[in-house]
Amino acid sequence: MAFSAQYTSRPITDIFTSDTDINRRECRRTVPMKVLILGLGRTGTASMRTAMKELGYVDTYHMMNCSIENPPDALMWMDALTAKYDGIGAPFTRADWDQLLGNCQAVCDWPAVAFAKELIEAYPEAKVILTNRDVDSWHASTMRTVFWRVSDPELRYLHHFSWAAGMYYPMLKKFFDTFFRGDFEHQGKEVFINHYNEVRSLVPKVNLLEFRVQDGWEPLCKFLGQPIPMGSKFPNTNDNRDFVSRSRRRNRMQMLNVGVRFLEIAVLVAICAFLVSVLWRL
Repeated sequence: MAFSAQYTSRPITDIFTSDTDINRRECRRTVPMKVLILGLGRTGTASMRTAMKELGYVDTYHMMNCSIENPPDALMWMDALTAKYDGIGAPFTRADWDQLLGNCQAVCDWPAVAFAKELIEAYPEAKVILTNRDVDSWHASTMRTVFWRVSDPELRYLHHFSWAAGMYYPMLKKFFDTFFRGDFEHQGKEVFINHYNEVRSLVPKVNLLEFRVQDGWEPLCKFLGQPIPMGSKFPNTNDNRDFVSRSRRRNRMQMLNVGVRFLEIAVLVAICAFLVSVLWRL
């Protein structure tokens, strides 16, 4: 069974988070895909998402879309990952990507980068940007943030009980187990280098921008044909400290959701026990 077929709506007891519960399998493309930002996560992708919004792009899909905004997206990403790496299910076509990314005019970050070739083939009209940074500093940053999140015992525990974490954590782990060969610590740098070389080989130079967030607005806007925002510094978001503190805060809110769900069950059990005892006395 496809993971997306396991979709369930958000429990009414999830009152401490503001997640949406959109089933992307019921969606279609509503805006054209214009930009594929295919540099790996932790190369300024969150800053790029903010920058693209400032330039007027409707939305730029980022891991945060899945992790803290609409967790059911993780089910479709699992469909895509298992089809590509395990041969289970049909490989994604443009129709599938239009369901998952149909409300976005750009896409960046993981897990999308695992499908660089597929997205380039699906959207040949889109411009391609490779956000980049020094591979050693990238690896150290990722070890302290996203790889920490994959290894986070709280999240691993929560996924057994939490509606959102139950979808997100298996997908995140699957991504690292496949794209990074299950050994990010030792093979991550090699995967990084190979990924960038592959994207360069797939995209004509005229349609490719290699970009570091330190470059600022000018090369990005020139490549996209957009005016430079006046009086606005290029965004700088999602640093290491913010990532960890935000993730821990997310854990706490999901724990509270689980607590409310258990309380609801306990109340229902108590009511049933009371009714049974009343009926027994009749």
